[in-house]
Amino acid sequence: MTSVEPDRKTVRAALALASHAPSIHNTQPWRWRIGDGSVHLFADRGRQVVATDPDGRDLIVSCGAALHHLRVAFAALGWATSVHRLPDPALPDHLASLELTSREPTGADVAAAAMISQRRADRRPMSDWPVSPGHLAHIAERARAQGALAVPITDPGARFELAGAIAQAAVIQRGRAGYAVELATWTGRARGGDDGVPAANIPTGGIQDADSREFPHGTLTRPTGKRYGQRTELLVIATSGDDVLSRLRAGEATSAALLAATELGLASCPLSQPLEIAAARDTVRDSVLGGTAEPQLVIRLGWAPISADPLSATPRRAVDDIIEPGDS
Repeated sequence: MTSVEPDRKTVRAALALASHAPSIHNTQPWRWRIGDGSVHLFADRGRQVVATDPDGRDLIVSCGAALHHLRVAFAALGWATSVHRLPDPALPDHLASLELTSREPTGADVAAAAMISQRRADRRPMSDWPVSPGHLAHIAERARAQGALAVPITDPGARFELAGAIAQAAVIQRGRAGYAVELATWTGRARGGDDGVPAANIPTGGIQDADSREFPHGTLTRPTGKRYGQRTELLVIATSGDDVLSRLRAGEATSAALLAATELGLASCPLSQPLEIAAARDTVRDSVLGGTAEPQLVIRLGWAPISADPLSATPRRAVDDIIEPGDS
């Protein structure tokens, strides 16, 4: 690259940070192409978990999270990004093109990028400390800046409907052909891989909490002390539409919300299960959001108990594995 473009080392550093984005079962279903002064995001359909995510909704949301992570990483490294989403109708898996322009990073840019490596998906029960309305409003504002909504579900009736949708989706998925095998393939893994959810990041006992997906083979010790989980907050990431662009935007908003929560010291975990089943998704749209927006993801938030051990980082693929051949 020329002197007015980031060098390969800078681009690879940004892509390494982007790879820390949350994704369904940590599949990391993206690939990147490096151009002259640009970077291009593609969906990697070969990493789609088809029994869990048959319509590719989770895959696109995951790619949107990686897109926002990359923008945050480049900003901290001194490069502004101009994003063209879905730039080529003839290539539906070409999700975004980013053009890069040199700029001076701010302290906020550097602080946001620092949250990327600190964020963890915490599936353990939360403490009973309340999350302040101000924190929830701040997180929702960060999501809105990415073209989506983050709606705190605080009304008891709405929370009841959301819990019912989560339970409904779990029952339907347990009976779906290939789901159990797919879940066992991607989760509960021993250390040493470069994708999937390790057993060390899954609480013992299978079910993490009433609003979490049931993962097998967990070895993560639960916090000791009194019963937890009574102050969990649920935010629904939602968009006005339900097309690919909306899902991509929802992923960007999810990334922004999770990084904001991490900066505030909150524990967080994305929940996609209630939106992977059409009937449950309809319930969330109509009975939780009042039919005003399309739900794309749920984020579970709270304060980790003081007795909770630090979580290990989940594995990530090497940069060379997510860049198209010839671009490294």
